[in-house]
Amino acid sequence: MKVIFSILTILCVAIALIGCQLQQEETMVLLDGKISEIKISESNGTGEMNEEIILSIKDDESLDVFEKAITTAVKQPGEVKISEPDYDVMVEYEAEEGGLPTHGIHLWLGKENEKSTFMYITDDSIYLTSPQMTKELRRLILSK
Repeated sequence: MKVIFSILTILCVAIALIGCQLQQEETMVLLDGKISEIKISESNGTGEMNEEIILSIKDDESLDVFEKAITTAVKQPGEVKISEPDYDVMVEYEAEEGGLPTHGIHLWLGKENEKSTFMYITDDSIYLTSPQMTKELRRLILSK
């Protein structure tokens, strides 16, 4: 009986230790408000937003794709040096006058079957999408 109790105790401790070591992946975060529009412009570089809009997305299906791509993008550890972004993405929310701010995000659009990269304009951390999200982003951005 003592042997079984000891084995169960060791097993429970091992499971607890394994659970503690599993890290939650950090993803990008948007505000809780409903997204009303996504504006896209060709980027002039990191740290600023080009306000010469080349594409405005307002339909719910496309907004949902962009929201999913952004909120499922996973933060990459360490300091990363990459080229200038392809696009600037401005996420606007439905709100009363003077309400929620616009989210400014840089986008490096991946090629087919590659991951894309997002970065907040005020940060230097990068977040990677899945290749499937890149496919959806390419469909939305390049087909317009």
